[in-house]
Amino acid sequence: MVEKTPLLDLFTYLFLILGIFIVGFPIIYSLIAATLPLEEVSKVPMPLVPGNQFMVNMTEAWTRGDLATQIFNSIVMATGITVGKITVSMIGAFSIVYFDYRFRAVAFASVFCTLMLPVEVRILPTYEMAANVLGPLQPVWEYLHMNDFLSWFSGHDIDISLNWSLLDSYTGLTLPLIASATCTFLFRQFFLTVPEELCEAAKMDGASPMTFFRKILFPLSKTNIAALVVIEFVYGYNQYLWPLLVTTNPKMTTAVIGLQNLIPMADDLPEWNVALGGALLVMLPPVLVVLLMQRWFVKGLIEKEK
Repeated sequence: MVEKTPLLDLFTYLFLILGIFIVGFPIIYSLIAATLPLEEVSKVPMPLVPGNQFMVNMTEAWTRGDLATQIFNSIVMATGITVGKITVSMIGAFSIVYFDYRFRAVAFASVFCTLMLPVEVRILPTYEMAANVLGPLQPVWEYLHMNDFLSWFSGHDIDISLNWSLLDSYTGLTLPLIASATCTFLFRQFFLTVPEELCEAAKMDGASPMTFFRKILFPLSKTNIAALVVIEFVYGYNQYLWPLLVTTNPKMTTAVIGLQNLIPMADDLPEWNVALGGALLVMLPPVLVVLLMQRWFVKGLIEKEK
């Protein structure tokens, strides 16, 4: 029996509408500002009546901020981080759950402890590694030179420098961020719920470990993968500190960093209509990903039966 509570239902709907308005007001404000001319958006308070300059402001933001290149860089970075995180995490969780080797618990604990070390904490050593991936081999290289192990190279005037920089590259933007303890933990917890009989049946059929992973575990993990795709894509797209450090070429900057060029400075014209129009363009790719993956995202978070 379902009890009818019209007053409670009315209060619930009003509360939800109020919450949606509070959360969505900045977006509504940005939309209105992106339609106004400069003289209107500069007023305090700004009028909340839409204008007719929407396409003009959007075109100006797109051209002035070079958003085509920057949004493309952000999408490439976010896609690389998403694919890398899910791939590495699935293989790592598969190893921890289905392979019996020494120090397996220590390996999982070591991965899990990295949750306490975000990128901001390890930013200096990460940047040093990205600036020169072969840097740790430099002492060995110098030792070989000092002990004449490389005399053939010296005699032929061949100078080999151990320098491989990932700065200003898509590899440098994505590779240092693909390790994820959170995804590894989530996949491990899911793999533990898979019946042991499936693994035994695969062994009896002569399936190799990777065949079992590819044909059984991967299809069962699709809803979890879909949920993590949304989370990790938004995470990678919104990265600010790491792209700010690893890119110096304007053609390699991401949209979140490039958006700063549209924000009016102290002595500039207060063209907030152009800046907020650019913000709407920058937020469009992650919004589309969330909308397109919404059903799978919710299903991956709440589905109980596998």
